[in-house]
Amino acid sequence: MAKRTIVAMPGDGIGKVVLEQSIRLLNAAGFDADYVHADVGWECWCKEGNPLPQRTIDLLEKHKIGLFGAITSKPKDKAAAELAPELQNKGLVYYSPIVTMRQYFKMDICMRPCKTFKGNPLNFIRRTADGNFSEPMIDTMVFRQNTEGLYGGIEWNNAPDQVWDAMMTHKKFVDNFSMHPRNEVFISTRVLTKKYSERILRAAFDYAKKRGFKGITVCEKPNVIRETSGMILKLAQDIAKKDYPDLAVWDTNIDAQMMWLTKNPEDYNVIVATNMFADILSDGFAGLIGGLGFASSAQFGESGVAVFEPTHGSAPKYADYETPIVNPIAMFLSACQMLEYLGENDIAQKIEAAIAKVVEKGKVRTYDMMKMTGSPEVVKKGAASTIEMTDAVIAEL
Repeated sequence: MAKRTIVAMPGDGIGKVVLEQSIRLLNAAGFDADYVHADVGWECWCKEGNPLPQRTIDLLEKHKIGLFGAITSKPKDKAAAELAPELQNKGLVYYSPIVTMRQYFKMDICMRPCKTFKGNPLNFIRRTADGNFSEPMIDTMVFRQNTEGLYGGIEWNNAPDQVWDAMMTHKKFVDNFSMHPRNEVFISTRVLTKKYSERILRAAFDYAKKRGFKGITVCEKPNVIRETSGMILKLAQDIAKKDYPDLAVWDTNIDAQMMWLTKNPEDYNVIVATNMFADILSDGFAGLIGGLGFASSAQFGESGVAVFEPTHGSAPKYADYETPIVNPIAMFLSACQMLEYLGENDIAQKIEAAIAKVVEKGKVRTYDMMKMTGSPEVVKKGAASTIEMTDAVIAEL
């Protein structure tokens, strides 16, 4: 097999250090690849007016596989204010580069695993009826429809005539919103298509079948969002009846599901949801397994381009510490998802087993695992640095 080239996109803040340490871990585990740097993120926006430059798109089109660190995103006004002076007042609008990347390359399928590591002091525990405690072992994969829904980017303020006129054809809009001045009405859309809803559902069914799970849970809100949520639930039921008769389809409402996360999280192995609901769900589940320091993701689709990233942000307040303190495990697990996607299952399993050993032994813990507030002093107080955590995982390989 030819040596692979991976597009390495550090992005902003802590993305740079966790990606660097992940590449070091991949090399130590025996994954033979070249890494080509690609620019993305806030610095590109400020200097060029584009957080996802064409040169980065070209690299992804050529090499197909990307490892992504983290990005900084800010509200519209702050984004405009931080543009280079020569780029201001030219109509440039900031859009999240990772969202743009997903839509450009049609990476519609996103997989976000949430899995308990034994011995993690941050694992969720609950009180039992006899007054003791139990620690449920969570093994959940959230399938997130990645390109549609509320993150589709179709929004207006002071909508143009054709949009306003279209909205005025709906009685609920006329009754509840038409009396307001148009420039005081803000519109976001939630658009789903049958094609991409079916793709995410089939990916979830296939995963459940492969893992030997009994079914999937569709987590939406069809009792209120009747057209879009109703469509994806009905579609799941039809697909199961036709092609997956041995798998059940359960459905939960997003609000009730968030309550049930702390009642019986071990009962949910495969959950499918649209873009925003799955984003909320995966963060909720991440909180049960140790937080965003353990939350990874994979995204891929019809174009053949796949990008793997932790779901945490760029944490700019930690980015310039002389000794980096952030937990790199989410980035490590994202790299494992990349390896699995590439068929390098043995290396992926070896890295995940090494992570599990480090967590269970408990001798090396980053500040979050020690329940400390992040600061430069945490290392002096016994917390492992980002590099020391990487060293520990490499030592267990």
